[in-house]
Amino acid sequence: MMKMCLIVDDSEVVRRVAKAIVEELGFVTLEAENGEQALQQCRSDMPDVIILDWHMPKKDGVSFLEELAQLEDGDLPRVIFTPMEHDAPLINRAIAAGANDYLLKPYDLHHVREKLSAAGLV
Repeated sequence: MMKMCLIVDDSEVVRRVAKAIVEELGFVTLEAENGEQALQQCRSDMPDVIILDWHMPKKDGVSFLEELAQLEDGDLPRVIFTPMEHDAPLINRAIAAGANDYLLKPYDLHHVREKLSAAGLV
């Protein structure tokens, strides 16, 4: 069975790049432009991996993570938080809210493969 990756970012360009990367790694992809859409996707079909932006309209990354934790099987996806800069308090806040790891933007195939491999997904 194919593994599924949900890409959550308000930038269409970032989603397009991430989609190309994770599809090259063999994942089926879903996209959401904010945390609300991402939660709807998770309620319909819980992904194996979520690549999550922090600053988004309607529902930011932390709010999404807090609500994801309340869903049935919400603890199952591997969540990779993707900030623009190495901001330790922000990264720690995301990890405390439920992210499993982080990856600085801009990321590439090598870095995504490394994170998914460390999680046992590639």
